[in-house]
Amino acid sequence: MQRRTLFALAALIGAFAAPAFSQSKEIRIAHVYGKTGPLEAYGKQTQTGFMMGLDYATGGTMTVAGKKLVVIEKDDQGKPDLGKSLLATAYSDDKADLAVGTTGSGVALAMLSVAEEYKKILLVEPAVADSITGDKWNKYIFRTGRNSSQDAISNAAALDKPGVSIATLAQDYAFGRDFVKAFKESIKTAKIVHEEYLPANTTDFTAGAQHLIDKLKGLPGRKIIFINWAGTGNPFKIADMDLKRYGIEIASGGNILPAMVAYKQLPGMEGALYYYFAIPKNPVNDAMVARHYSQFKTPPDFFTAGGFSAAMALVTALKKTNGDTQADKLIQTMEGMSFDTPKGKMTFRKEDHQALQSMYHYKIKVDPAFAWGVPELVHEITAAEMAIPIRNKR
Repeated sequence: MQRRTLFALAALIGAFAAPAFSQSKEIRIAHVYGKTGPLEAYGKQTQTGFMMGLDYATGGTMTVAGKKLVVIEKDDQGKPDLGKSLLATAYSDDKADLAVGTTGSGVALAMLSVAEEYKKILLVEPAVADSITGDKWNKYIFRTGRNSSQDAISNAAALDKPGVSIATLAQDYAFGRDFVKAFKESIKTAKIVHEEYLPANTTDFTAGAQHLIDKLKGLPGRKIIFINWAGTGNPFKIADMDLKRYGIEIASGGNILPAMVAYKQLPGMEGALYYYFAIPKNPVNDAMVARHYSQFKTPPDFFTAGGFSAAMALVTALKKTNGDTQADKLIQTMEGMSFDTPKGKMTFRKEDHQALQSMYHYKIKVDPAFAWGVPELVHEITAAEMAIPIRNKR
């Protein structure tokens, strides 16, 4: 009788303990990014946006389906081999259910095969190279960040006009070369007359700029040097080489606010950008901007929006799976999934898991209230207006 009573008590305790145990389960998310290294500023913004986005998307609870979201941070320092190793460690030793990352395209490309090996989701943000969702892609890869084609096609839409000659200045690695390749494919009316590639750590742009000037000067019509640059170095210094003497102007996509201080010297400059805090009009962006001002006394930046978008995508997917992190379940859920972001609605394309999204044709104006050149919206280039190529082999 006593033994039966003990068994009954044990069963009763187990019945009450089981729900409590299930509520303590975690969803472990590895965030691999360039916390230090050449893209440190971008990585830190992404981390800020990601954590802010998780808090917003979960209503401040940092839980989904009763499971606590645990973020494990890894600093890849912008090094491909290190990023690859850290992701493997996160999946294996840290028991990460899925991962987000990373900042640099070269590091992201090195990480793709790790996700496939461990059969776990890697959500790429903000690395840009087309090949990430192109010929190096596998089914475990999703990307909320824009790709080179989205950058290129939107900038082509802003600049591709009759009588325009364009020379490009870009970094000599995947980020720069993928952009120029896609940009050339997107230009239908203007002419690309020269491509200049410089090492990513370049600080003196004089020689490269002279090559560009030599190719453009003397040509009829509008003449543009298009700059596609990330990280250290300030290629906009080439404006000091008296470009106006040759009738040459500069164009570029967007960048983080400190880099756009150089844009203030270029009023009227055109291009297309991924994000500027004052452009999108939607509740998610309003919330992010307000939170960022409250916490940091500054507006959110380019990559803050990207990190926030990644968080919105993950929480949307995890809510739909009721907290199930099995890769096959998440893939089935995320393919074709739409989700809200500071840029408005994004949708993961089923064929390559690239998030389709708006870009913004802008023109720079000078506003004394801001240290940077302010991009004024000319036209929102919607996803429907951009024929983004599918470059994978699926």
